[in-house]
Amino acid sequence: MRVSALHPDVLVATSAVWQTTCTLVRGGEGTQRHAGASTGEAAEGFVVDSPVLPAELESLAAVAARAGFPVSGLLTTHADWDHLLGRLAFPDAALGCAETTAARLTARPGEAQRALRAFDEDWYVERGRPLALGSVQALPVPGRLDVGDRELELHPADGHVEDGMAVWIAWAGVLVCGDLLSPVELPVLEAGGSRSAYLATLRRLAPLVEQASHVVPGHGAVLDGVRAGAILREDAAYLEALPEAELPVARRSTVQRAVHERNVAAVGAG
Repeated sequence: MRVSALHPDVLVATSAVWQTTCTLVRGGEGTQRHAGASTGEAAEGFVVDSPVLPAELESLAAVAARAGFPVSGLLTTHADWDHLLGRLAFPDAALGCAETTAARLTARPGEAQRALRAFDEDWYVERGRPLALGSVQALPVPGRLDVGDRELELHPADGHVEDGMAVWIAWAGVLVCGDLLSPVELPVLEAGGSRSAYLATLRRLAPLVEQASHVVPGHGAVLDGVRAGAILREDAAYLEALPEAELPVARRSTVQRAVHERNVAAVGAG
């Protein structure tokens, strides 16, 4: 797992599997910030999404502690299983998510656990305990969430699947967008996803991308705002052109061609 600092209040851990990202954000209470640094003790912090492998999850709490990032709770951008593993690292933390994600988890109980077991069986991964999601808090999206003396902005981000939210960390200029704007993956229309909803989400996020110093996709390297804007335009053009779309040059691997075929089928079925 690779860990990088985007801002004094934002760390990103990137898993060795699928380059899945996990973002740690903290906010101080009554702290004095100057010259890009913080003084005083951070009062609250959230872990957004999760790495995948057991060793990565086991080390996440130590990473947060060493960096002075308290963990008051977990957030997930959507209900795909590889973004829900934070409770394996922080078993007592409550999980916050968009109301659409809470509805998906309620409607399809055990879906994430079954998908995780299938992954572990395929790759011979052993875990110390099964995934239990525990307390799930449905958050109004669009909305705001306090973190210490700061606020996170929560924006709807459906289209890839039927649920989702993006997290805008305004004071740091960081946008955490889940399975969108990936430099390594095409837009993916999974079950419950929708081309029209995906395009609406891209239009909704475009002003935030323009303001962002960093954009954290669910999979792939952290992007600067300029590169993220270019990917946003590529992704919108790709979706609009389906089923005849050309694949972006940097995303023409065998795996992404298979994703494209599934997208074509999804659009045809719609």
